[in-house]
Amino acid sequence: MKFTTFKFGDELQEGLDMMGFEEATPIQEQAIPIIQNGKDLIACAQTGTGKTAAFVLPILDKLTNSNSNKVNTIIIAPTRELAKQIDMQIEGFSYFTNSSSYPIYGGGTGVEFDNQKQALKKGSDIIICTPGRLLAHLDFDYFDTSGVEHFILDEADRMLDMGFYDDIMKIAKSLPEKMQTLLFSATMPPKIRTLATKLLDNPASISLAISKPADGLTQNAYMVHDKQKIRLVREILKAKGKDLSHVLIFASSIKSVKEIKQTLNKAGMRASEMHSGLDQDQREETIRDFKSKKIRILVATDILSRGIDIKGIELVINYEVPHDAEDYVHRIGRTARADRTGEAITFINPRQVRNFLDIEKLIEKEVPKVDLPNGFEKAPEYKIQAKNQNKKKWNNKKKFKKPENKNTSNQK
Repeated sequence: MKFTTFKFGDELQEGLDMMGFEEATPIQEQAIPIIQNGKDLIACAQTGTGKTAAFVLPILDKLTNSNSNKVNTIIIAPTRELAKQIDMQIEGFSYFTNSSSYPIYGGGTGVEFDNQKQALKKGSDIIICTPGRLLAHLDFDYFDTSGVEHFILDEADRMLDMGFYDDIMKIAKSLPEKMQTLLFSATMPPKIRTLATKLLDNPASISLAISKPADGLTQNAYMVHDKQKIRLVREILKAKGKDLSHVLIFASSIKSVKEIKQTLNKAGMRASEMHSGLDQDQREETIRDFKSKKIRILVATDILSRGIDIKGIELVINYEVPHDAEDYVHRIGRTARADRTGEAITFINPRQVRNFLDIEKLIEKEVPKVDLPNGFEKAPEYKIQAKNQNKKKWNNKKKFKKPENKNTSNQK
């Protein structure tokens, strides 16, 4: 379907033409007419499907006929990185319109907080915010929410995973009863359905199957004990040499991220880290350095698995198997983008075999298990452990008893 089918105003269409937007993606083709008709919407679509444009474009088109001096649209995103990225996309789409947008997130200075305050008071058309920072502003009386006509939750499943349910409900209660609410989520677990029933009014529903990994992506996995992982990362990167300009390593904890980074740096491989423990300036500097190839290796938690578009990543390493199969697709989707090639390598310990089998079922493909390099301890088998394996059998153990104080003088 051509974008001209949606009959956007001349100003918005001119911006789309300049950006080379011609064919709508499936989520855009289905969502835009629903939003244009003013219905609430719950949509299941993963990152990279064009969902930002799906909800931004029809709203920008409506704003061309609006003269309000109040905030019209609130977009909630789980992280400041995603909020900034959405704001940048809006700036591009609205180049030939008079619409304004402003990102609102934590971690900045008092000056930045004041700038956010002014954007809310003066009525920036669209604000893109993280839940906690918006609540901080709502605690004061300067934000008039009476003009809000659109309330959008992006990456809703990720926000619930991060514990933002109560924050979202508090924000919703401060907004007008009559408004259009749109919920976008990469996955659709029961908790998202529950949230939707509380926030949305007779919504339309869209569900797009999760995309399979790109054709240009090579996937491999190693069966490996946890104690071998650090060394294995080093050996893999050493074997691939300096040909790689962008390597992304996902780890499940900040502790693991720091350990991997320090190990690689000691081995002469310049690496940096990305996680929620960094302040905003540190995150922005890290992303800039990675994009500009000032650093080749970035070790990150799942903060980078969704919503961040860094072109040219050639290798993704999963230091652990993601708990959710969909997260695996999001992680490895950072590479082999835009018809490029790439590689994804996953480390599997014996306890994670079941999770990886779920991943293989989702992607409908068996991922090759590669032999460990020479000099490594024998790899564990790729099989599901028995449920009671490695568990202490307390019921079969006798309680500890203090030794009796016997007189040993008559013993031989």
